[in-house]
Amino acid sequence: MATLSRQCWLFAVGSAFFAAATVPGFPSIAGAGAANWLCFIGSWFFTAAAWMQLVLATPPWKIEWLSAAIQFAGTVLFNISTGAAVWAHATGVRRHYVWTPDALGSVAFLVSAALGVAAATIAVGLIALGSRDWQAEWINMVGSIAFGVSAVGAFVRRTGITEDALVANLGTFFGALCFLGAALLVLPRFRKRAPALRESGP
Repeated sequence: MATLSRQCWLFAVGSAFFAAATVPGFPSIAGAGAANWLCFIGSWFFTAAAWMQLVLATPPWKIEWLSAAIQFAGTVLFNISTGAAVWAHATGVRRHYVWTPDALGSVAFLVSAALGVAAATIAVGLIALGSRDWQAEWINMVGSIAFGVSAVGAFVRRTGITEDALVANLGTFFGALCFLGAALLVLPRFRKRAPALRESGP
């Protein structure tokens, strides 16, 4: 059964997996394979949460529903990219099939976050520092930008060399922390009793 609380916890757990996989120093200590697996597992928590968010969203074609639908598509793309990363590492094949779904997923997150910010602006105003929904939407936006930067850093050249592995990992790590914070901000047990603007997620 889809509930806001379950959705938030799923987003939080998924974010924690991504953050753990890319925390500075972890990939070099545990190996790229372990980091890839953590991201792959985390991506499924994201997808489950995004599906709940879509189910709980307002009727089709409202801005909140559109944001949730685009985000769900983004999480599926991350399932593909993280799964491809696990497969590529296990088989020794260079990660040429990883970057495209990663980049498209990042674009989907950016569009979803922009729609979420628009919905928050319509509901509570351009600046509403006291609103947890407003805070969560902007934190999601920052996290989505960080994931986008990560995708740029993760680009695989024709030579098979990743453009900038450090930027890719740091972008993912920072973005995951943002998504974790946003999920906890709107978790019912941590917020004041007030009608939710949107079941916010990454």
